[in-house]
Amino acid sequence: MDVELQILKHLPRDAQPTVAVIDEYCSEYRDIFKEVRNYECFKYLHLGIISQIKRKSLPEIAKVTSINSAQSLHHFLANSDWSVSELKNRRLKKINRALNGQRIKVVIDETGDRKKGKKTDYVARQYLGSVGKIDNGIVTVNAYGVYANLTFPLSFKVFKPKGTLKSGDKYKTKIELATEIITELQPIASL
Repeated sequence: MDVELQILKHLPRDAQPTVAVIDEYCSEYRDIFKEVRNYECFKYLHLGIISQIKRKSLPEIAKVTSINSAQSLHHFLANSDWSVSELKNRRLKKINRALNGQRIKVVIDETGDRKKGKKTDYVARQYLGSVGKIDNGIVTVNAYGVYANLTFPLSFKVFKPKGTLKSGDKYKTKIELATEIITELQPIASL
């Protein structure tokens, strides 16, 4: 039976292959995703991230990976049943194994991106480092590892301005978020 028919009939099937390096990297996370379609979206996102497109938005990633609609990528990120913390912990452990006890430098950075409107959570008028001024946008505190002139992402937290807090949110300064990130990374990485 061909793959298209299996997809239409929702029969169990293997994930569609992408590029060898993406398939190999993502295979270590396969068991996190209960549905093959979610796993495929995970691979397509990685493929889009390493692609040459300038704008790494879901619609652009959908185009470059030949997905029919960016909606499936959005659904994967917003509504699918998989554990972000499990994925993050496994990725950090993989980095730690690759470092094989070697020490890294951790760089903490804040970055802001412009956003129109207010539909995205925690968007507010605030200083955005990427544009060098106060504008409407979202800010994150990021941790990067540096090893032998190679820089790689470790973790991030979204800064939640006081005026955007939702019930259950607690205001934390960017310094407090950076401290939390460093504390979380200590048992995982050789800092």
